[in-house]
Amino acid sequence: KAVIVCIQKWVFSLTHTVEEWLHAYSAHKHKGIHGRAVHMCIREHKLILKVCSTTVLYDCSSVLCPLSRRLQEEEQQLRTSSLPAIPNPFPELCSPASSPVLSPGSLPPGEPSTGKYIVKIFTEDGMGKVVEIPADMTARDLCQLLVYKSHCVDDNSWALVEHHPLLGLERCLEDHELVVQVQASMNSDGRFLFRKNYAKYEFFRNPLAFFPEHMVAWCQDTNRMIPPSQLLQNFLATSSCPEIQGYLYVKEVGRKSWKKVYVFLRRSGLYCSTKGTSKEPRHLQLLADIEDSNIFTVITGKKQHGAPTDYEFCIKPNKCRGELKELRMLCAEDEQGRTCWMTAFRLFKYGIVLYQNYKIPQQRKTLLSHFSAPRSVSENSLVAMDFSGRIGRVIDNPVEAQSAAMEEGHAWRVRHDLSFLFIHIAQLWFHGRITREESHRIIHQQGQVDGLFLLRVSQSNPKAFVLTLCHHQKIKHFQILPCEEDGQVFFSLDDGATKFTDLIQLVEFYQLNRGVLPCKLRHPCTVVAL
Repeated sequence: KAVIVCIQKWVFSLTHTVEEWLHAYSAHKHKGIHGRAVHMCIREHKLILKVCSTTVLYDCSSVLCPLSRRLQEEEQQLRTSSLPAIPNPFPELCSPASSPVLSPGSLPPGEPSTGKYIVKIFTEDGMGKVVEIPADMTARDLCQLLVYKSHCVDDNSWALVEHHPLLGLERCLEDHELVVQVQASMNSDGRFLFRKNYAKYEFFRNPLAFFPEHMVAWCQDTNRMIPPSQLLQNFLATSSCPEIQGYLYVKEVGRKSWKKVYVFLRRSGLYCSTKGTSKEPRHLQLLADIEDSNIFTVITGKKQHGAPTDYEFCIKPNKCRGELKELRMLCAEDEQGRTCWMTAFRLFKYGIVLYQNYKIPQQRKTLLSHFSAPRSVSENSLVAMDFSGRIGRVIDNPVEAQSAAMEEGHAWRVRHDLSFLFIHIAQLWFHGRITREESHRIIHQQGQVDGLFLLRVSQSNPKAFVLTLCHHQKIKHFQILPCEEDGQVFFSLDDGATKFTDLIQLVEFYQLNRGVLPCKLRHPCTVVAL
């Protein structure tokens, strides 16, 4: 519009100038035919100017209108293309096509990509945290980032869990998996959970507990005991052909019924025998492929799928988009059997990569130990002192030094008039008033390894507490009763034989001594807030 107005002003000013020149020239210079000719010529030029002005205005409007429209479209595209630079504050409410929030299917699995993506991580209490990550960030790197942001203790036991609430499935991501690719293959209801998993690499430390002899085909064929190192080498070496065998309940596709069959797990896939326990190729039927599938724990087994036992697991193809008919539902007789099948599946699928993931934290710890500062001369020359008398003396006897330290600690508690009955509330291993079933669920989620424990308030006795402990993949409960002596309240786990002034002392004692427990307290069940 501004350009059109300028052109109009220019044409009108030029016309006015021509008219003034016409009058001046006619009055002073020319008369007669010559003046009339000039006058006609100038009038023709004036008409041409008017026609030109109309033509120019029409051409400008025909050119400038599409130009204006094009500028508006480019401005809209520029505004849309610049949107990913601003993180979406409400990714769970709206996710436009140009939003940086990664939607399922927006990134094909296995396809390399660059740029930043936003993922949302949840904790056990349902709270979430939005994190912006690059496309090549692994699950281990994201866990390290969350540990840093949440100020957690980095003990290499944190894991990222793929959770599907509608299907009742979840699995722990391997440390080398790319988070963006996994989220791209998830359903709309899928989410990531951040939690502890102490059993992630426990089979490398104690392989015989994860692979019973009656389930390993090589043990049955050779009829002899296999060393633990040799057992793991057979799983990791690509040249060997290990095999897991045993009975499993298999849910028939499209039906609610379950059938008990003899199953073989090999590198090529999961097979069932159509004739008893026969291994002949003509009697084997493929149930699931390993390469293009992932194995999940079913957290709603009996309730949702009518499973015969509580030890259900599932093989889910990567191309599956949430349909139950595409899932291969399986069920074991006990927890040890389910753990064996799922661990062998991971070893067959990833092989030596799992061992490399297991070794990375240990190598990093070894490198950091070389940079640790050595103790100074003054620290090495410290000795135990007794200041109970008028003159201090050096304690040479180690037993006496330990006793003096315990007496000093007890005297410190007496000097400070504090109530130690409730100082355990801030501890990570204390879970308050949760039910027995809830404690079982937490133990299962964080890995059923020996020494995994938590403390909770007793439901039957409000003044007492309960120690929930995992040993040999079984969960046991021990009641902690309060007892009063000389007007002071103590806590005891063994009917008063060993008394403690608070629950922190009790936990610290059984972390060093087994006592009446089947094993020491090693791994506390913790729940953090992101």
